[in-house]
Amino acid sequence: MTILLLPLLLAAAPDAPPDAPPDVPIAPIDRANAEHYVWGGSNDGWHLVKRDAMSVIQERIVPGGAEVRHYHQRARQFFYVLSGELTLEAGGVTHVLKAGQGLEIPPGVSHRAQNRSGAPVDFLVNSTPKSHGDRVEAPAEK
Repeated sequence: MTILLLPLLLAAAPDAPPDAPPDVPIAPIDRANAEHYVWGGSNDGWHLVKRDAMSVIQERIVPGGAEVRHYHQRARQFFYVLSGELTLEAGGVTHVLKAGQGLEIPPGVSHRAQNRSGAPVDFLVNSTPKSHGDRVEAPAEK
């Protein structure tokens, strides 16, 4: 009976995932064609993937730059360093990440990305689901 149902299931399967709008082309993206924004006065972000279910942002923090300590109620984040050195405080522990290293931050854990080095740091932030609208400022850790 399973063999008979398989063709019916395959025929009923949608051609595209339910969250893929038909107007979004499947094409390469990079900083040159991604939506860009500036934060903290001099730090950059590029939306590589901007969906409700997932967000991928490439960010650059200038030397001495930092974000406000915060947490996300729903979003799980993964920070991955492309170049430079990222200092990431998470849950009261300070981690220094170099190129090729990453760190996962579960929902509810206070964290703060900063650049304590003398050169810019470039990294990716993957958030599932998206983190925008899910951010709560957190007090400084003691």
